[in-house]
Amino acid sequence: MIHLTNISKQYGTRVLYTGASFQIQPGEKIGLVGPNGAGKSTIFRIIVGEEGVDSGVVSIPEKTVIGYFSQEVGEMRGRSVLEEVKAGAGRVAKIGEEIAKIEKRLQDSEANPMDEDEMTKVLERYGELQLEFESRSGYDLDSRAKEVLTGLGIHPEDHHRPVETFSGGWKMRIALAQILVLNPDVLLMDEPTNHLDLESIIWLEAWMKAFKGSLVMTSHDRDFMNNLVDRIVEVAGKTITSYSGDYDFYEREREIRREQLLSAYKSQQSMLAKEEEFIARFAARASHAAQVQSRVKKLEKLDKIEIPPDERVMKFEFSKPPRSGNDVVKMRDLGKSWPKSDGTQRFVFQGATAVVKRLDRVAVVGVNGAGKSTLLKIMAGQVEPTLGECQVGASVSTGYFSQHSLEVLNSNKTIMDEIHDRIPEASIGFVRNLLGAFLFSGDDVEKKIAVLSGGEKTRVVLATILCKPVNFLILDEPTNHLDIKSREILMTAVKEFEGTVVIVSHDRHFLRETTNRVFEVDHGEIRIYEGSYTEYLARAGAGR
Repeated sequence: MIHLTNISKQYGTRVLYTGASFQIQPGEKIGLVGPNGAGKSTIFRIIVGEEGVDSGVVSIPEKTVIGYFSQEVGEMRGRSVLEEVKAGAGRVAKIGEEIAKIEKRLQDSEANPMDEDEMTKVLERYGELQLEFESRSGYDLDSRAKEVLTGLGIHPEDHHRPVETFSGGWKMRIALAQILVLNPDVLLMDEPTNHLDLESIIWLEAWMKAFKGSLVMTSHDRDFMNNLVDRIVEVAGKTITSYSGDYDFYEREREIRREQLLSAYKSQQSMLAKEEEFIARFAARASHAAQVQSRVKKLEKLDKIEIPPDERVMKFEFSKPPRSGNDVVKMRDLGKSWPKSDGTQRFVFQGATAVVKRLDRVAVVGVNGAGKSTLLKIMAGQVEPTLGECQVGASVSTGYFSQHSLEVLNSNKTIMDEIHDRIPEASIGFVRNLLGAFLFSGDDVEKKIAVLSGGEKTRVVLATILCKPVNFLILDEPTNHLDIKSREILMTAVKEFEGTVVIVSHDRHFLRETTNRVFEVDHGEIRIYEGSYTEYLARAGAGR
């Protein structure tokens, strides 16, 4: 369907790819992977025509409808959420508008009659538009838009709210809904699960499984990728490489291919050393001139094997914490309410009674807005409960990570100052080593917090938690903004942490690997499931 053949692209001196090729076949689902800056998003922009290539051919059949979801949300205002989504349905929306105009014209024809030829042309056009509208599922556009919005977590009572009243994260969901309702031939999706809760991710996964068109996506969610794609396309090392299988297969196969490449590289280097030794040894001898010249030409024509550099990833482990008491957190008849606009109180949850024991690894789950983050804030001492009590046990030292933590960072400080001010007794060398584990080295440590990306800020906050030994980790969406490899490193560190952990995350793989108990916040109650996250899903009948 779409062919990128021998394409090359560079920005200044930075080469993204040279003579690279890949195809998107009808109905194929592709995961696009590679290190940051390798050119994944550029591939999307090339396909939709926002950028060109320096050389090579990009072939896209005429009338191919392409939907592109990126992390950049355009201006949204002047419409309800539902109207905004329907307006994004491309050709279908335009046909619907034209049909409505023709119907209005036909209704007005009694007062303003048309001659026979004009009426014939109008009716012919009306029939053509109706056929195309029906073929593009235009008649169920309204119901599809409502279904998609609800699936992405925007409740029916909010469908008619002005779009400008929604926050940036919710506007991202609205933009995603626009692309899904478009129902294109080819769907390009750059991190579609960002800003989604677990329930919405599961709904989106089911929608995309049923999607009949072609899909190319990037995602930091390992389960999401594994459950959807049948091919991985890697953008790395100035080329594009294809792997037939899911993300797990890609990881195994990539390692095998790298070992084979290393073996071939070593063999070639050994051969080169022998050839160069022969040339150096006999270059001055007339009797060996022909042989020397032959070998020089051979080496000039040789394709040198290059080993792409290893991708940099976080590398850290939590220090051995001091021992806490056996009861880390005790909740008794706990309740929390927030004031409503009419002066009454809305309870997020109440009557919660539970104990977090030393070395527990608790997954806190529930739908968006159920109160998961509120519960963690109470445990961390950031918020006072409305009812009941929440007691933190003896000798408990807490490390708390939340998305709000990113805002607590001082935007005017450098990364080095932010960390060193928290541990003034530590040496500069210790702080540099700590930051190096989180991929900040050299002049990077002098960057101001204000210029950092979401992923970089997340790494800084994790470094602040690692500054001092803690025995109780409270982690609210710690994997947001982290790529798959960084998530794996964090996951391993949490698994090996010799303390107690409470986690909220929309990354199912992360929860499966790190937790052994589940607290479900649902309809104002907290239900406790003893056992792993996988066992919880089976027993709760969640069908995930």
